Amino acid sequence: MKEYKMRRGEYLEERIPDMESTVEEYFGPITGTEEYKGSDLYVIGEPDNPVFEKIVVGTVEYSGKKDKLAVEFYERDPTELGPEELEAAADAVDVKNDFLLEATARDAKARRDSLKRSVEDDPDHDF
Repeated sequence: MKEYKMRRGEYLEERIPDMESTVEEYFGPITGTEEYKGSDLYVIGEPDNPVFEKIVVGTVEYSGKKDKLAVEFYERDPTELGPEELEAAADAVDVKNDFLLEATARDAKARRDSLKRSVEDDPDHDF
């Protein structure tokens, strides 16, 4: 599960006031929920795009800190996809990036840079 933080001064609930309808708009009907770090996330068991097997997404609430977006994309093995489904692969990447951009206001490059910084700042690694 990846967690994404918002830009400084921005909040997830301001960027996406109705997470449920936004998730359905991007990925398809919600089929259930899954608990993660004390928060209920939405599960899309049969996403609109055939490249995805399942998607788990939602808001993780932290007391005393800003909420974060948590997302896990379960993708099918590309060798199992038919020719029509392979064409949907580019759309799958676009849908993921568009959703994450709307939620976090960070493009793919900014999200990668942020993840790199969080690993560098992690005090748990040994030298």
